[in-house]
Order: sequence, then structure tokens, then C-alpha cells
Amino acid sequence: MIFSLFRRHIRADTISTLYGTIVAHARLPCFYRDYEIADTVNGRFELLILHLAVILDRLMADPQLRDVGQGLFDHFCSDMDHNLREMGVGDLAVPRQMQRVGEAFYGRAQAYRGALALKTQEMLTEALERNVYGNGGSSRAAAARLAVYIVAVAAHLRDQPTTSLLAGKLDLPDPASMVGLKDRGSSVID
Repeated sequence: MIFSLFRRHIRADTISTLYGTIVAHARLPCFYRDYEIADTVNGRFELLILHLAVILDRLMADPQLRDVGQGLFDHFCSDMDHNLREMGVGDLAVPRQMQRVGEAFYGRAQAYRGALALKTQEMLTEALERNVYGNGGSSRAAAARLAVYIVAVAAHLRDQPTTSLLAGKLDLPDPASMVGLKDRGSSVID
């Protein structure tokens, strides 16, 4: 209890604002139209996890933002719990479903983090193809376009000032402006 006195206090509205920005961004129509992501509960869930994983990596890399990152993840878990209950999942089944949500998040986050750390476009494209697109029959080109976009998101987040993120200001690149970008023959992420 006493240790909470020494922690940096993160305002709940900051976390809500960041999470709301992520959810709104993940629901942009161009993802479902131009990036060929299935506009289903699973497709939206995968896109939310993808953005959340990349953003959490940025937050957790900065010691001043770790509490924000933890608060953001806690808010995500609370939102998933609420959504499961709203979809009619019974009280006894919610913990088991939340465990699946957690496993899905951590597995995917590890795959995306590894691909971004190794700076291989091919590895990121494969992870996106496997997780976001699944067996939906989308083209490899769609997964490659999404990989280019995610690399741009990660780079853009690195440039955002800590003070802005602490204030709940999250700026993400416009995915619609990147649809025409191709993997210019390079298998290495700049």
C-alpha cells in the first residue's frame, strides 16, 4: 500500500483517451476496404491487438511511460471483459475467455515485436498473414501493405515526445495514405 504513494499517478482520463484513440483508429474503414482485413469481430480484435502491441512497446520502452503502458493494458483487459459479457458470455465462462484473450495478445505481441526488432519485412508480413488474415483468403500483398504501415507506425511512435503521450495525445499515421506503398524490393525494414 505504501508503495503506491511513490508511484507516478496516471490520470484515468489519459488512459481512456489513449485507448479511445487506438480503438477509433483500428475501426477506420480503409483497413477493411484497402488492407482487406475482415470486418468481423475477429478482424477488429486482431487490428486492435496489432495497434495495442506496437503502442505498448513504445510506452514500455520509456521508463516514464511504463505506468501508462500498464494502465493501457489494464483498460484493454477491462474492455474485453465488458465486451465478452455484452456479447452474452456467462459469468463462469468469462475468466476462461479472458485467458484466451491474454494468450492471443501476448503471442501476437511477441511475434510482432520480434519481427520489428529483427527488421525483416518478410517476418512481419508472415506474422500478419498468420494472425490478422488467418485463413481468410486475403492476398499476401494485403499483408505486405499492412506490414509497411505497421513499420511506419512504430517509427512514428518513436518520434512522439514523452510529454505528449503522458498527456494522452497519440498521433498515428493515416493508413489510407499508405495504401499505394509497396515493398520496394527490400526485405529489410529501414
